[in-house]
Amino acid sequence: MNDDLLETYREAGRIARRVLAAGASLVRPGASLLETVETVEEMVLDAGAGLAFPLNCSLNEAAAHDTASEADERVFADGDLVKLDLGVHLDGYVADTAVTIDLGDHGELVEAARSALDAAIALARPGVAAGELGAAIQAAIEGRGYRPIANLTGHGLDRYVLHGPPSIPNVGHSGGAVLAEGQAVAIEPFASTGSGLVSEAARAEIYGQVGTRPVRLPAARQALELVSERQGMPFSRRWLDLPRREIALAALVRQGVFRTYPVLHDVPGSFVAQAEHTIIVLDDGCLVTTA
Repeated sequence: MNDDLLETYREAGRIARRVLAAGASLVRPGASLLETVETVEEMVLDAGAGLAFPLNCSLNEAAAHDTASEADERVFADGDLVKLDLGVHLDGYVADTAVTIDLGDHGELVEAARSALDAAIALARPGVAAGELGAAIQAAIEGRGYRPIANLTGHGLDRYVLHGPPSIPNVGHSGGAVLAEGQAVAIEPFASTGSGLVSEAARAEIYGQVGTRPVRLPAARQALELVSERQGMPFSRRWLDLPRREIALAALVRQGVFRTYPVLHDVPGSFVAQAEHTIIVLDDGCLVTTA
């Protein structure tokens, strides 16, 4: 981590912070989910940055990986708990941040996730074990009567890499990775009224390239050309404007070139809140790039 790189991370964070706040203001009962997602994504591009992944817009028991389809007819409703998870990159260097918008009476749940994030950030410095951050997250959430999502974690960030080491758990454990000066890390607590575990839904609108191999299908070759510049970062189905798109995507998934990111959700009827910031670990603590 040098001064120029740190400034790149900081600028990505400033853009992400500004865009996420503007996007959150669009979330209100009756507003279109598709229009909100597309507006926020366009804001990032207008700011001269890139999208590290499609804007995640996950409702209620859905914790992550939902985004709008191109024909999405969903609208936000009274009582919804809406997570906006935004990734912005500059030359591959990422700011990853999320906020929960409460359209109901879930204020305590939202505060549980926020306070857990604050508790983890307060501890973050070189030599601190990831499990200690997880213990602080778990205590803050359980202290308010909710469950942390045990099978979701924060994660290290690197150039064009969204989920690298170290993994930052949302529950405490001994040992594990130790934070080091210069690391970029996304800390993202999830607080739930449900089981505290997420599973995969059938819905999947987000894809990522995970392999390379020769492909014969012309539509598949076109799809690969369109996403190659992303260097493995996830993309949305609706971003691909090409004939026989569904056949191409299915073929590339089947061949292990693309993978899907299904929506991750807790039990039906539950509610999940999320809070997330990106930090850079410094010699005496950390810098929050997205706050």
